Amino acid sequence: MRRFHIEPGGTLNGTLEVPGDKSVSHRAIMFSAIARGRSRITGFLESADCLATLGAFEVMGVSFTRDGGALLVDGVGRDGLSAPDATLDLGNSGTSMRLLSGLMAGQAFDSVLGGDASLSRRPMARVIDPLTEMGARIAGSDGQRAPLHITGGQRLRGIDYTPPVASAQIKSCVLLAGLYAEGATTVHEPGISRDHTERMLGAFGVELTREGRALSITGGQSLEAFDVAVPADLSSAAFFLVGASIGENGELTLTGVGVNPTRRGVVDILKRMGADITLVDEREQAGEPVADITVRSAALRGIDIGATDVELAIDELPAIFIAAACAHGTTRLTGAAELRVKESDRIAVMADGLAELGIEVTVQDDGLTIVGRPEQHSFGGGHIHSHEDHRIAMSFAMAGLRASAPIVIDDCDFVDTSFPGFVERARNAGLAIESQEHDA
Repeated sequence: MRRFHIEPGGTLNGTLEVPGDKSVSHRAIMFSAIARGRSRITGFLESADCLATLGAFEVMGVSFTRDGGALLVDGVGRDGLSAPDATLDLGNSGTSMRLLSGLMAGQAFDSVLGGDASLSRRPMARVIDPLTEMGARIAGSDGQRAPLHITGGQRLRGIDYTPPVASAQIKSCVLLAGLYAEGATTVHEPGISRDHTERMLGAFGVELTREGRALSITGGQSLEAFDVAVPADLSSAAFFLVGASIGENGELTLTGVGVNPTRRGVVDILKRMGADITLVDEREQAGEPVADITVRSAALRGIDIGATDVELAIDELPAIFIAAACAHGTTRLTGAAELRVKESDRIAVMADGLAELGIEVTVQDDGLTIVGRPEQHSFGGGHIHSHEDHRIAMSFAMAGLRASAPIVIDDCDFVDTSFPGFVERARNAGLAIESQEHDA
């Protein structure tokens, strides 16, 4: 097992390139695999999660080759996947499992989607239910958890569906099943969710229609090969946006970061807190808006963060909690019950860690209240249990910039699921962090 050891102090400066966007990388693999022809993917995130998606399609007969820094994908067409001879092991990737469940529901062969212990604890009824309504046959452990046993050869029909929560994963799952269904499939979004799927399906030649929050797809369409340039991941950049904001005399530029409007909530929230963040050279890359982001140290203030904010920054909230702990005043988060069913219960785990470092925190069912400590040393030292959650580990690493004593974070192996090379990049930017081996 790996742990992070962070010495107190330091500041973040310079220019940094974070890895490719995880959400876009997953979809680039999936859609190019079932497209007709050869696609070229640049900027692909070589993380454990994305490699799990790639490995699943290799097992199903898709060929991937390297060409310098690019990944070439020889698509097999919408109906060209081969039956896997074993369980598709998706590791820790909830995105892989939920999106693939929709894709596999439309195949002619049986399949089993499995993963590690963490993934097997996460709720899958939210995709099983709409797929069953479409005519799929899916059996999960205890009715709703992985592994998912999917019976092939089912006749799917289009449905009108309103998910119980705003979720890009649920929406994408249903739309992918809709490619294989008779008639039209419409998803009525109850709130804003990431739109990477509909952007990229359009780039691959699939026609979708939107009326307000209703998004429709007609079954039977084919995908055509497309070259995808994956932008840098804003979720990975978020840790450094917070770190440069709270550290003394920080000035950091993050290059080529995806700033999709359905993803940039972390930027908007931090700006409301008083962060000095500037987007420059805004441009479009393979259908996704991209910019360079410069962030400088700033005095932050506590704010109220509500359900609409949560929709646009669900994955970045752990990092935002670190910023809130350094702010003047109190930050109140509500409408974030979804945080409790991520890789860990992120409300409980972040609250425990903040309390360990001397921050006053009050927990509610759907959020928490953080009383900021804006003094030079906002945090004491301490021992943090990440519960094998990559975003918990990276968020608390940034707390070292405002700590009075070392911070040790256990169970950091899963950081590679989203951000390979995190320690090296953070150290080069100015964080006094080391990765150490320890016994489980």
